[in-house]
Order: sequence, then structure tokens, then C-alpha cells
Amino acid sequence: MAHDFPPLKNDLLLRAARGEKTERAPVWIMRQAGRYLPEFRELRKSHEFFEICRTPDLATEITLQPIRRFSGLIDASIIFSDILVIPQALGMEVLMNPGPQFPEPLDTPADIEKLNKVVDIDKELGYVFRAITQTRIALAGEVPLIGFCGAPWTLFAYMIEGGGSKFFQKVKTWIFKYPEESKTLLMRIADVCVDFLVGQVKAGAQMLQVFDSWAGELSPHDFDLFSLPTLVHISTNVRKRLAAENLPTQATTTLGLDWQIDPAEARRLTKGKVALQGNMDPNVLYGGRDAIESAVKRISQAWIANLGHGITPGVDPEDVRWFFECMRKYSVQA
Repeated sequence: MAHDFPPLKNDLLLRAARGEKTERAPVWIMRQAGRYLPEFRELRKSHEFFEICRTPDLATEITLQPIRRFSGLIDASIIFSDILVIPQALGMEVLMNPGPQFPEPLDTPADIEKLNKVVDIDKELGYVFRAITQTRIALAGEVPLIGFCGAPWTLFAYMIEGGGSKFFQKVKTWIFKYPEESKTLLMRIADVCVDFLVGQVKAGAQMLQVFDSWAGELSPHDFDLFSLPTLVHISTNVRKRLAAENLPTQATTTLGLDWQIDPAEARRLTKGKVALQGNMDPNVLYGGRDAIESAVKRISQAWIANLGHGITPGVDPEDVRWFFECMRKYSVQA
């Protein structure tokens, strides 16, 4: 479906993601629309979390909240949703109490039969697409809109653990005890991710991110076996689908870094072939303005400045503002 969206006024993020030289580093933060904002908490008092995700008007409003608050300081918006909408589309119940809980996680490979064998992406996740379209219009071209999904390994871990985990015992039992069944389910999740991401571009997303939050729980060997093939599958097939349907696509990749690797080392390892994003420890935002300013100086030469993980609920929005202001002060040509 074609949409007549307002022209984009700030394309800094998109240019940086393509590896172009930019006048400064663009900046946004993961989970920038969410729990640290008082306006989000106020709205949340009268609406359940997944109700917000499934209500385009509410998802649009929350996506816009940080753009309004930090107007002129922030270079991207990201649609308000959750990575666990894909397990829901596969037929699993997910609650938010306050973190994610699966009342009936997958205990053995036999439980895979409980999942939907076919996922009608428009029927199951059309609310995300409608929110993206509404948000693109409401942004009036101020900044680009990012769409996203969870990586198959991370979603697989939630579906088996039944929520967050310290030790990942259940999911690692699966990959070591049932490796082939695990790979099959991981690729099945990846196929849903492809459909979901393509649908987001059709709806108006201008950039896509895949969040592999639990990738660090795998050894390099196991990452290559269980996560990397699904990420390659998603990247390859999303691009093929977009090209086949004459939809906007750029054959570029941006790699998000956490705070445990230096950007210079990441550049060396990737030989400068991909744009980098990250990688400030989110907890620096609790350290006061001097600590924030010092950290910004270290990351301001990244192609895309961001946190190394999502912002946490207790951060003062005014310290976030200071982070953005420091980025404007210290960012230089990438």
C-alpha cells in the first residue's frame, strides 16, 4: 500500500547508516519512548502494556513523547512496541508483570506443536503496521522512524525460559540436548521476523533494527551455530523481498555495540565495512553530568551515537537531555 508521507527534514541517521561522512554523529537512544518518561508513566496508569502496543493511537503518542521533549536534539524515533509480539503471533501468551512472563513456556520440543503453523502477519501484527503509518504522518518529517524485531535467539530464549533469566539453563539445555529441533524452531522464528520487518517497511519504517539482547549468553562457537545463521537469513531475505516488491532498500548494515567492546576495535574487526552504533553504558546516565559528558567525549566519534543497551526506568529525563546536548557539543565528523 502506497503512502504519501511528509518529506524528511533530518536524514542524518540514514546517511550515517549508509556509511556516509556526516557533519556530526546522529544520536538516539534505545527504549527512548518508555518508562523513564513521566508522560509515559502517566499514560501507563490507565492502560496495560500490551494494550498500548495493540492500540495504534497510544503507540503513536508514546513514540512521539521523546521527540516532543527533546525536539531538535534527537535524530530518530523508534516505534513503541515490544520484541515479544512475535511469540504472541506464534500463539503464545505473554504477560507483563512488570517484566515479561510466559504462563506456558516451551518445555520440550513436543510443545512446538502448540505454536501456530502459519502466521498471518497482517492479521496478527497489523496493529504495529498501523501504528508505524500513523507515526510517520504525525512526525511530519522531523526525524526518521525505526522499526524493529527481536532476534530469533533472543525470542527463542524467552519462549523457553518463560521470561528473563540469570542462568539460561532451560534454553541452553535445548540447544545442547535438542540441537536440530532448536535450529528448526529458530529458523521458523526467523521467517516470521522477515515477514514482520517487510511489513514494517511497507507501513513506513525507514530503518530496521534486530535486537539480539541475549547474544552475549552464547559462546562464539554457539553463536555461530544458533544465532548468526538466523540473522543472515533475516538480512538476506528482507532485502530480497524489498527488492522484489520495489520497496525502498539500502544494501547497508549497521552494527550495534554494547559497552564491552571499544568502537576502534569494532572498526578493526569489521574492516570499516559496516556503520557502528552505540555504545555508552546506560548506567552512566546515573553518574551525574560530569560522568555523562566524559562518556560522550569517548563515543562521539561513533557513526551513530547511542547507549549500549536500553535506557533504564530510573534515569532523570534532564540527564538524558544533557546527554543529547553533550552529543551536539562533542560529536565530530565520523
